[in-house]
Amino acid sequence: MNIDFAQVLPYLPVLLKAALMTIFLAVVTQVCGTVFGLVLALARDARLKALNVAAFVYIWVFRGTPVLLHLFFVYYAAPLFGLRLDALPAAIIALSMSSAAYNAEIIRAGIRAVPRGQTEASQALGMTWPLILRFVVLPQAMRIVLPPYVGNFISHTKNTSLASVITVPELMLSAQTIYSSTYRAVEVLTLTGLIYLTITTVLTLAQLRLERANTARTGSTPRRKRLRASRGPLGQNAR
Repeated sequence: MNIDFAQVLPYLPVLLKAALMTIFLAVVTQVCGTVFGLVLALARDARLKALNVAAFVYIWVFRGTPVLLHLFFVYYAAPLFGLRLDALPAAIIALSMSSAAYNAEIIRAGIRAVPRGQTEASQALGMTWPLILRFVVLPQAMRIVLPPYVGNFISHTKNTSLASVITVPELMLSAQTIYSSTYRAVEVLTLTGLIYLTITTVLTLAQLRLERANTARTGSTPRRKRLRASRGPLGQNAR
């Protein structure tokens, strides 16, 4: 087998341009999925049973079915109900709906991890639930859910490659087009894999940086732990 990357390097700008579409698709659908996921997370714990059940069913369905099915349904099946969408809007809707189901459970876990006493204390001070959610619960929940949230974002970024099956001109579809015309599948797929690896590595490094910043803010570093251990219950140095 003769491997020659020199023959596919001229196509590198095409792959990089397609990578921008991949990044755009990942970021837009993750943002939409986060907003909708927050709504679902709040609905899951709502006192109104109808909201609770509706959110549970949505999460159950979308977490239990593949993303590829969501893409096919929105792009190919939705026109049967009178909804016709181009490939890109269909991919954004399908990927956002899928992302929302996973983000909802991550966010709900973070909200539930916030001590209930803080919510009760805020209510005792006369704060309304929207204010408590905005200033007390969500800031703490965000720090808790950061690692799984970014991990889910990395997986979601890789899932955007499935949009190629409905002809969205992202990285994977461009790679298929190039190796179909050049017959250099190994070289093209290797370059494509390196681009994906670069994107996910940047996200991983960003996750580590955010985690370190979060650890420094919350004072959970080993040095601070030792310092707290050497202090008495009122924060004074033990004698």
